[in-house]
Amino acid sequence: MGTEHAHPNPGAHDHHDEHGASHGSMREYVVGFLLSVVLTAIPFWLVMTGAIPDKQTTALVIMAFAVVQIVVHMIYFLHMNTKSENGWTVMALIFTIVLVIITLSGSLWVMFHLNTNMMPMSVHDMGQLP
Repeated sequence: MGTEHAHPNPGAHDHHDEHGASHGSMREYVVGFLLSVVLTAIPFWLVMTGAIPDKQTTALVIMAFAVVQIVVHMIYFLHMNTKSENGWTVMALIFTIVLVIITLSGSLWVMFHLNTNMMPMSVHDMGQLP
């Protein structure tokens, strides 16, 4: 009887690839990095040059770039796909997105109604205060 510990599955390797999780190659990390830089530089350029005159359109374009960048990070750096961990990473992502949407929409709804209902007087009446 030696002090060696037997591996529960002697034929198994100590790699995480058995569970479907893929580890990125250097090429994938470089592609992800370059995409992230481009997806950061374009919105920065849009704001600094005023390429889109309408501020609301600029904000929507920046939000679209942000969503694309989130997807790039999830694919290239977090290695999330439907094959990883039997799809549980995607289920956790969907659950997180639903919670974020509920939280953000509820917060915006509360702030809008507080702003509307808590204003006691109009701006014109403020000059008549003692």
